[in-house]
Formats: sequence, structure tokens, C-alpha cells
Amino acid sequence: MLISVVLSGGAGTRLWPVSREGYPKPFMKLADGESLLLKTYRRAAAVGASDILTVTNRDYYFMSKDEIALADLDMSAHFLLEPAGRNTAPAVAMAAQMVAELHGPDALMLVLPADHLVQDQAAFAQAVAKARSLALQDKLVTFGIIPTGPETGFGYIETGADVGDGKQVVRFVEKPSLDKAREYVDSGRFVWNSGMFCFKAGVILQELAAHASDVDTATRACWAATCAAGGDRTKMAEIPAEAFAEVPDISIDYAVMERSSNVVVVPGDFGWSDIGSWVAVRDLTAPDGNNNRATGNAVFVNSHNVYAQGDDRLVAAVGVQDLLIIDTPDALLIAHPDRAQEVKQVVSHLKTQGHDAYKLHRTVKRPWGTYTVLEEGPRFKIKRIEVKPGASLSLQMHHHRSEHWIVVSGMARVVNGEQELLVGANESTYIPAGHKHRLENPGVLDLVMIEVQSGEYLGEDDIVRFADIYGRA
Repeated sequence: MLISVVLSGGAGTRLWPVSREGYPKPFMKLADGESLLLKTYRRAAAVGASDILTVTNRDYYFMSKDEIALADLDMSAHFLLEPAGRNTAPAVAMAAQMVAELHGPDALMLVLPADHLVQDQAAFAQAVAKARSLALQDKLVTFGIIPTGPETGFGYIETGADVGDGKQVVRFVEKPSLDKAREYVDSGRFVWNSGMFCFKAGVILQELAAHASDVDTATRACWAATCAAGGDRTKMAEIPAEAFAEVPDISIDYAVMERSSNVVVVPGDFGWSDIGSWVAVRDLTAPDGNNNRATGNAVFVNSHNVYAQGDDRLVAAVGVQDLLIIDTPDALLIAHPDRAQEVKQVVSHLKTQGHDAYKLHRTVKRPWGTYTVLEEGPRFKIKRIEVKPGASLSLQMHHHRSEHWIVVSGMARVVNGEQELLVGANESTYIPAGHKHRLENPGVLDLVMIEVQSGEYLGEDDIVRFADIYGRA
């Protein structure tokens, strides 16, 4: 039995302003309209996985469910929800505990990061078949990428003697200098470290106990606390925050793979990319005669080596060269391709300044639908709210703002203080500050409405939830 464990965490700060804390890299849509997470789910299904276990943050649970629904896979799906990120060793260890409980310790785990891209599915399937054969022999298997050049942005694995369809791992090497990278590639003994793995659930737990006893002890206690918390773990398990805070923050490479003598690497060439920067995104698009590339609507005049990506607006580049231009409704990034790794510093600056653009887009996804900030100023904010059929916002209250709701299309069921009423298109209702209220879409079509907020404070944290069908109260 092969269980695909999808690790879906991390903010992807080098891909700002598209990737943000509230809408991170795995949910980024590529040029074909599909997210990296959706592509990972389909890749897992294509290699014969019988179950998908997604390890993700509690905040991304409903977005992840939407993506797996889009994949339309004929297989079961489970979720393991972390209260906060604690690196890959705790994620893998907790996933192994859950897989062992659901499927037994001999179940094979295929661990896939949710934010990677594989373009040759047939070659990837062949690599997975080799890895499965080795994992059935109780090996810890990692996937190595045959280098296409002296890349300094990846870790490397030095390979040794043949072991079945793989090679013995001699050592793991951190991201090298350019001279070292050239030396590694020229030797023919090194592959890039992909961060993908295959092993039995019971074997990785044994190896954790042998090489990272602190991680093993803490995650076993954490899994016991997760089980004690109750709930239906046949679909979703939510890790208690207090227990998870005691788990060491360490990668699975440092905790086990670099310490164990039982590690084998399967080298492969299947069009892999970790989509680690805007240069990697740029390279997915074919260039024109001047090496310009575009995703969306762009015009290039007397320009060379420019990548432009726009969500809505036309992007025009005139007389420029060597640029990355990423345009979103509320933020514009212009960077030199050679400095693409430094984009994460923008996010650090925004966090320091308390600017919401590090976390939220103008259009924000919620379990019930979306809201878009149309305009805001002193003491007012105007939003467009779209609620899915059958969905409901929480029963809530605001201390500092009142709200005026105008229905554009669809039908709204509204709780406003002691009243419950239906509000149709071209109708409205006013909710004073301090009133309990709730918005629900009882229909079969999307509900679209305009919300006008007014008050002395309009932050998203001015909310008191009394009841919520999504567990946020």
C-alpha cells in the first residue's frame, strides 16, 4: 500500500507578492490555471497512491479541501493539521504515526512537498517504482535530481555504490559555492537533493527513535495528545497547539537522513523544479526572440530578457532589460533576475512595518467564499463579498464598526440582533456596532453583496465569534 504524504506548509516569501502568508506558494496558480498543490495531488494519484494524507496548517485546511476536490480523484483523502510550522521532521513523524494507525507500520509513505513541479510524469513514475522496491527492503529512500548545471540554490547528495535500483548515500552537502557546485557536477557523483522521500511508516519511526530520540519522544507524546483530543481521525486529525510546541524544530534531513547509514538515493531526470524564485516561474514560459516572457497580457517594446506577469492589468515594458515584473491588484514587484532570492527581504520589511500586504491579498479566501477590499479610507471600508451556496459566516460581533449590507445577486439569510430575515437583490440591512449578526447563503447560486463598514477601527481582528461551522469560534 502506497500512501502519499503531501507536506503543504511554508509561506514561499521569495514568490511575493503572489505567495503570501494567507495564500502561500502551494496555492499559487501557474499559467495553466492549476495550483502547485493540485498538480501534486494529481501526481500522487498517477503513481498509484491509494490514499493522500495532507499535512498542513489549520488555516489552510479548507483551501486544501477545495484543491483536492478540483483534482476529482478516486481515492481517499486525510488531513493532519498543524497549529504552527515546526519543520519537516515533526511533520513526517506525525504523518508516520497517523499512517501506521490507519494502514499499519508496513504501509509505504511517498513524501512529496506541495510546492514542487514535475514535468515528466512517466519518468517520475519510473523513479517512484524503483523507490518502492527499495523501501520494501526497509531502506530510507530519497530522490536525487541529475544536475543540469552548477546550481548553488540546491543541496547536493554524494552517491556511492549501487544498491538495487538506487545508490548508497555517502553524504548530504549544504548549498555550495559556485566553484564547489562545478566540482560536484563535473565529478558525476552528485545529485540535487529534492526533498522527496519513500519509506515504510514503521521504518522511519524506528530511525527517528535511533537518531533523533528527542523528536521521536515529543512526537509520540504529541500523537497521543492528538488522539486524546477526540474527533474522527479517519478523515482529519488536528494537533493540539500546546503539545506541538514541545516538538523540536528540525528538518528530516538533519534529524535522520544525514545520520542514518540506511539511506539510498534514486537518481532521476523528470523535469523537477522546486519553484524557488520568480526566475524558476519565468523559466516555465517560452521566450520570444528577445528572450522576453509573459504570463497574462503584456507588451514588450525594445526590451530584452524581461518577464512580466499580471493578474488583471496590461503590463507594458519599453526600453528595459533584465527585469522581473510581477503585478497584482495591490502590489507591484520589479526586480533584477540575479537578485530574485532577495524578494523575501521585502516580506521582512512589510512584517516589520505591520503592513498587511505580507499576509493578505486584496481578495481574501475564506472557507465560506471570498471578500475583496474595493476601497478604504479614514473611518470607512467597502468590500465585495461572495458566499458559496449553502455556506455561512460565523455568528459574530464587532466592537468598533457598523456594517451596511447590500445584496447584488442571490439571496441572503441574515441574523441581525434578535431578527432573522431574508434579503434579496437590491435590498439591504444595517448592522450597528455591538449587534450579533450572521450571513448565510441558503440558495443554490453564489451570493454577491457589497459591505460598507464605518467606524473608528476597521481591522480584521475586531471580531468576536460566538458560533462557527468551520471551527473558528
